[in-house]
Amino acid sequence: MIKVRVGFLAGVALAALCAGGAGAEPATLLGFSPTDSAAERALEAKFDANLSADAIGARLKLMAAEPNQVGSPHDKANAEYVLAQFKAWGWDAHIETFSVLYPTPKAEKLELLGPSPYVANLTEPAIPGDTSENQVGGLPAWNAYGGDGDVTAPIVYVNYGMPADYEALQRLGISVKGKIVIARYGGGWRGLKPKLAWEHGAVGCIIYSDPADDGYATADPYPKGAARPEAGLQRGSVIDVPVETGDPLTPGYGAVEGAPRLDIKDAKTILKIPVVPISWGEAVHFLAALQGPVAPKAFRGALPITYHVGGDGPRAHLLIEANWDQKPLYDVIAVMKGASEPDQWVVRGNHRDGWVFGAEDPLSGQTALLEEAKSIGALAKSGWRPARTIVYASWDGEEPGLLGSTEWAETHAKELQAKAVVYINSDGNDRGFLETEASYTLRGLIDGVAGDVTDPETKVNVRDRALARLGVEAAEPGASAELRARAAEAEKSGLTPLGDLGSGSDYTPFVQHLGIASMNIAYGGEGMSGGVYHSAYDTYEHYARFGDPGFVYGVTLARTAGRIVLRAADADVDPYRFDNLAATVGAQVDELKKLLASRREHAKVVDRLLDGRAYVLAADPTQPFGLPDRESVAPDLDFTPLDKAVERLRDSAKAYDQAAAKPASQAQADKADAILQGVEQALTSEEGLPGRPWYKHLLYAPGLLTGYGSKTLPGVREAIENGQWDTASKYIGRTAAALDAAGAKVDQATKALSD
Repeated sequence: MIKVRVGFLAGVALAALCAGGAGAEPATLLGFSPTDSAAERALEAKFDANLSADAIGARLKLMAAEPNQVGSPHDKANAEYVLAQFKAWGWDAHIETFSVLYPTPKAEKLELLGPSPYVANLTEPAIPGDTSENQVGGLPAWNAYGGDGDVTAPIVYVNYGMPADYEALQRLGISVKGKIVIARYGGGWRGLKPKLAWEHGAVGCIIYSDPADDGYATADPYPKGAARPEAGLQRGSVIDVPVETGDPLTPGYGAVEGAPRLDIKDAKTILKIPVVPISWGEAVHFLAALQGPVAPKAFRGALPITYHVGGDGPRAHLLIEANWDQKPLYDVIAVMKGASEPDQWVVRGNHRDGWVFGAEDPLSGQTALLEEAKSIGALAKSGWRPARTIVYASWDGEEPGLLGSTEWAETHAKELQAKAVVYINSDGNDRGFLETEASYTLRGLIDGVAGDVTDPETKVNVRDRALARLGVEAAEPGASAELRARAAEAEKSGLTPLGDLGSGSDYTPFVQHLGIASMNIAYGGEGMSGGVYHSAYDTYEHYARFGDPGFVYGVTLARTAGRIVLRAADADVDPYRFDNLAATVGAQVDELKKLLASRREHAKVVDRLLDGRAYVLAADPTQPFGLPDRESVAPDLDFTPLDKAVERLRDSAKAYDQAAAKPASQAQADKADAILQGVEQALTSEEGLPGRPWYKHLLYAPGLLTGYGSKTLPGVREAIENGQWDTASKYIGRTAAALDAAGAKVDQATKALSD
């Protein structure tokens, strides 16, 4: 069906949201006229009617039947199955193949030396009656993209292996230089643990899963309960995601046939020391042998031992040797061409590869995506066609480092930047609450959908349930000031809570590298899949019992993402909002000012400490804490350019709302669309972020020391945190200029709708 644009009442839609409260259904949908809103809701009712929990469950059981890591036979078989499904549903589908560096284990060994030697088991035994009995061809314990190495050294326990843990060890007089560190999962992204260990002089890294975090201290272990069993271990990539994603040998361009490739030694994202993950059942042998000071309280997990930090006690031998060869990736791409705007694309993706069976991560999201595609195909067969082109993607190679999505995005970069309106991502999915992170311009689109989707447990809309959850969490004792502020803002606005985009899934290359408005959506918080994350026990049986019994939240995810796809594809004008963009960035600028003030105060405290020759005793009273280095005093940074840019953007957003509230002709809407599609790209910088030019977005990025976690206004924020005052000043100017460029595009779109 070719859309006839009889008007665009985005302003009326927002007014209805605010006036009606969190649960009210708006008179019009964002980006639609009243007439087209009614037609869209009728279309979505037909879409819902084609969704089936039974189909999702059957598809998940089939796709999770065998190990499906990159390069495995089942990974390719799943790609061919997905391709056949898309074609059967009427999509124009094909497989795009890339060749990437994907290391797999050639030799690995971990052993404790000394008076009580022990050789660690680096595999997971099967559980009778569970899919884990079928591990033929699966990976043993493996952290991809760690370095090769054969090292023997004393062991130091570093808790989560985050910066604060190394500061605590320094105060105890413990160095990791020349040592093998053992860190527990949690507290930060796994790839930071070996990276920080290497930066502190360590020669090897062991990562284990402590039962305090996802084992018997949280629930009965699998198969009795959902928690990680004694032999369960977490595989995963340690590639340096905060620097760039994708194939390490083809940075910034697609890993296609004939593409130039770096030497492995020149790749920036491959780590320098050997790394291996182990279960708590293996780790206890190493931790129990440690001597040295008793670990600080924050270091202590739930193992039945006294935790020591070690340092000069027993030694470990760690051997890691990889096959550093190329493996094929199979991205399945399905296209439904738009009837009236074929050169505007709505892109929807979820990855397909796992570390072993991957029932929850990623196939719970992948099967929901396929159910959406099936239902949209049925709508098309009934005579409907989207106004804009819809592209569905089943990504390969996400687990090693967002390989499939990055290589596809880099290969098609120019076309995507010219045509993509939005990228909609999901990954794993569980029972519970709607969880979203998104470009700030997409909050209105997400909120409108969240108000129209019913939670299967509570029968209220998923927006109301997400708001209630946030309010409860913020009221808990010990809730952070940041959480309380988010809850207060959400309560005031009545809009669906929105998180910031960092990294960790396939939206990263689209928003962070190409500047395409993106979102990541999932349900979770009540499912219990965390205990088998990246293990051989992330199976169909575990997920069906503990992740999403009855697969009802698979249907809910399909209803949510499917509506977003349909509304983005058929809206009279691209469904962006800009008031949230201006308000959010304004609040973040205020945070930067507070951060700068806190840095000044901290420098004064350090000066008083050093000038007063103060010493604080460690656990051993003969050992003084290591004193900090004197800090440079933070200058009086000029935030005026950012303040003014935010104010100008607020004015632009208000003017746009007024213009958008009036009926628009199709010619006006087409002209506005062509302008609006580039607003997110205006928020990027070709030079990229300091020290990592691949990341180009100036409003959000993964933090260098947070891994997946987001840093907002990262060029300025991280420079202030690191005392790099010239860089902070430079990125204040660059970020302000980007906001002005985005505002100018909003002004142009306003004019297009008004002329």
